[in-house]
Amino acid sequence: MSSVLIIGASRGIGAELARQYLAAGDSVHATVREPSDPGELAGLGGDLTLHRLDVRNRDDLSELAEAVSDLDIIIHNAGIKNGSREEIMEVNAEAPIVIAEALLNGRALRRNGVIAIMTSQMGARKDKQGSLGDYGDSKEALNTEFRARADAWWDRGALAIVVHPGWVRTDMGGSSAPLSVEESADGVRDLIASLTPDQHGRFWTWDAREHPW
Repeated sequence: MSSVLIIGASRGIGAELARQYLAAGDSVHATVREPSDPGELAGLGGDLTLHRLDVRNRDDLSELAEAVSDLDIIIHNAGIKNGSREEIMEVNAEAPIVIAEALLNGRALRRNGVIAIMTSQMGARKDKQGSLGDYGDSKEALNTEFRARADAWWDRGALAIVVHPGWVRTDMGGSSAPLSVEESADGVRDLIASLTPDQHGRFWTWDAREHPW
């Protein structure tokens, strides 16, 4: 059994990751904006604990960091595609780093545990094609900040990666996307389960291929 924290789990890939880890008998901590309205997590059985978290709310984050401990895996899945540029940058680029730092500071992750942050392949192509809009820019900024902190996180006992989950049939990805949420989540779980220290600090796809920065 593993103890897993999924940031942003009310729907889509986050919810499916929760389902799959629970089905495997793992203990799952899942964050939603409002635990009384957990979205796709409603009615799930197993060892599931819900936590309130707006990723921009530092009070929510402080409570979360105090509530969780001995985690084997932290998956940051929360993100947005629409909104002002400021909102998109805050949620997609800044919040994942702030949250990971807060959880490391609170010693929520066991030594040699995994931090997996969902990014996008769009964040790797700006230098080739110019800006790909606020969403692509936010993911590029996330990737850049992750690379700047990866060595320090390793020194603090975390095996950390960023992951492109694929183009997935979710509200964000749209109905024409080639991947189902089940396929993407299953691949992400397999990738995390098979990680080795030499994969730390690198950019991976849902199906365990290394992605260029």
